[in-house]
Amino acid sequence: MIRHIRSGLPGETGVAASGHVEKKDLHTTSSLWNVRARAKVPAAFPTQGSPQVLSIIEAAGWPIWFIIVTSVIALAIIGERFWSLRTSLVAPREVLPTTIREYQARGVTPDLIGTLQEGPLIGRIFAAALLNERSSREVLKDSVEDAGRAVALELDRFLTTLGTIATVSTLLGLFGTIVGMIEIFGSQNPTSGANPGQLAHGISVALYNTLFGIGVSIPALIFYRHFRHRVEVLVLDMESQAIKLIEIVHGERHA
Repeated sequence: MIRHIRSGLPGETGVAASGHVEKKDLHTTSSLWNVRARAKVPAAFPTQGSPQVLSIIEAAGWPIWFIIVTSVIALAIIGERFWSLRTSLVAPREVLPTTIREYQARGVTPDLIGTLQEGPLIGRIFAAALLNERSSREVLKDSVEDAGRAVALELDRFLTTLGTIATVSTLLGLFGTIVGMIEIFGSQNPTSGANPGQLAHGISVALYNTLFGIGVSIPALIFYRHFRHRVEVLVLDMESQAIKLIEIVHGERHA
């Protein structure tokens, strides 16, 4: 009877019930905390958050492909000119002393001319001078100048294209900006208002094309100026060495 009365007391029933609720709340709270804790742990290799190249190209629209093509061409020209305008390939310092020694020892021989023509570019100028060794100074000088112009044209190869890219890439960026502005104005509808998706895409096209156009133009212009100066220095160096060879051939200077 006493056990039955105690079990029926409202106070004890409330305490038991409240204890059960507290245990359930604690279990729910700990579960939520674990979920939050797991959500705060960053992934080892995040796949989102950083803009991908393809998504940027897609946001920039079809005009960006023209800028991409010009940037690839510019990179190819820059790499090729860095390789081709080395002093060891154009005008090595040891070519003139070697040519003078061979000339003074054996004279003008087919082997010497062939070696000069197949070697560095400055060898073509020396070969032109030696082939006209018995001519007057004016004829010898003209032949050297003709060979020098041909060599200078070889050194200037692709530089005109690089300079054109430096100018055209900016215009291509402006072209993409105009295309983006057209899409922005096209998103305006008198009846339903502006289309947010088309408006955002038009802004992306305008900004990305301007950015990439300028980003291609600046390095292309810098390398164009650098290579032009490099060619001028090499041409002056070859002219100086050719004059020394002419003076030695005509006996006006000793080696």
